[in-house]
Amino acid sequence: MAAFLASLAKDDLAPATLRGYRYDLQHFLAWHQSAQDAPFTVEGLAGYDLIAYRQHMVASGRRPATVNRRLDALRRLCRWAQAAGSLATDAARDVRPMRMVRNQQPAGLTDVEVHALLRAAGASSHGLAARNYAIVQLLLQAGLRVGEVASLQVADITMSDRSGSVRVRQGKGLKARDVPLNATVRRALRQFLEERGSPSKDKKAALFVSSRNTAMPVRTIQAVIASVARRARLKRVAVSAHTLRHTFALGYLRDNPGKLVDLASLLGHESLDTTAIYTRPSRDDLAADLERSHLNVGG
Repeated sequence: MAAFLASLAKDDLAPATLRGYRYDLQHFLAWHQSAQDAPFTVEGLAGYDLIAYRQHMVASGRRPATVNRRLDALRRLCRWAQAAGSLATDAARDVRPMRMVRNQQPAGLTDVEVHALLRAAGASSHGLAARNYAIVQLLLQAGLRVGEVASLQVADITMSDRSGSVRVRQGKGLKARDVPLNATVRRALRQFLEERGSPSKDKKAALFVSSRNTAMPVRTIQAVIASVARRARLKRVAVSAHTLRHTFALGYLRDNPGKLVDLASLLGHESLDTTAIYTRPSRDDLAADLERSHLNVGG
């Protein structure tokens, strides 16, 4: 197992992905230790072990996404072991993933909720208003992942009077991309950088810093979003940085119908299947359709 984890570190995987594989494999090893008499060895891994593990997770009430993610880590382990000669056959070959029902789009914020969130961010205390407002606008207007925002440097922002872009150097899978910045987010970033003063002239400095003048970690950014959402009294949906990314994607397709390929490029998605989730009907859409279909029925 240690050799497999070392091999992952050499692949082109994001740090969060590596941590996820390690966590999921540790979960499997803990189950194996409690369920099997013999100690775990890669050479002794068999298909019935993985099937029993899958059944254990299902019986424990694990969500399909969790089950499939952990099985995916084991599939990768089996492929590596087979290539290394430790396994004669792929033990995960006959282990099927759980079916996932995804018939609704992710929840985003309404325009009213967006305005409330921005007002709350702009009213942040302790001199953090410009910073928090810029973070919220960047998530809403560019659709970045929270980890991508945490990794930004001053040099990654390019702005002029009529255009601008942000360079995502450490996207998912360590793939870089450029995302345009509209006038709204450019104003927010320009005001933030002006208030920040001289440190913003260091192009290699972190764009967003904490009170300790170090790069804001992901958890701190998530805590800022949660705090701003509480002050904005948003309760309809649980608001996180990823909710703002969903809001960006839904708003983009609303204003640019059919441009799924363009949206996938902006979001950094490798597959259009991932982006297509934003084209599915929302719960409100389904309810409105049913309401219209019964308008002429007496009752």
